[in-house]
Amino acid sequence: MMDLLRRYWRAISTPSKYYSLGFLSLGGFVMGIIFWGGFNTAMEFTNTEPFCTSCHENLYLELQDTIHFTNRSGVRAICSSCHVPHDWTDKIARKMQASKEVWAWITGTINTPEKFEARRLALAQHEWARLKANDSLECRNCHEFEYMDFTYQSTRAADQHSTALASGEKTCIDCHKGIAHQLPNMAGVEGF
Repeated sequence: MMDLLRRYWRAISTPSKYYSLGFLSLGGFVMGIIFWGGFNTAMEFTNTEPFCTSCHENLYLELQDTIHFTNRSGVRAICSSCHVPHDWTDKIARKMQASKEVWAWITGTINTPEKFEARRLALAQHEWARLKANDSLECRNCHEFEYMDFTYQSTRAADQHSTALASGEKTCIDCHKGIAHQLPNMAGVEGF
């Protein structure tokens, strides 16, 4: 048994002695494809509604009462539509940030509806700041000022959207906090 282990160890520690460079290159290429496929599969799995709602079932119930869940056009946003950027590099950065949320769930910081509600304002402010910093990138994956027909909007909405478009100072999240989830207790928050 020990001879077999030594033989395998020698083959692994000095592979070019036993295998050709072409075989090692091809093997590395195949293993890279397998790794990349597994990585992307895992990334896409974490973008699914069942994955998100396995911890955030209370937020999913809130979403069901909004226009992002059911509407006249039949277009439906899922969690990743609003919380995960579509571009690969931005998506990776967001997934790294979201790992803190998974850790908070595992360690019990937000694993019950009561604990989540106690931290809801801080979590919401963090998400609003992220959306403000990226100019509401996830909103603009579906909603773009340039393609809005202001004639179909209420007068107030058309005025606000055209002003925001012209000034470039505001982004979606400045006016649309609470569009898909209930607002936290905003007592004492500046501007509310």
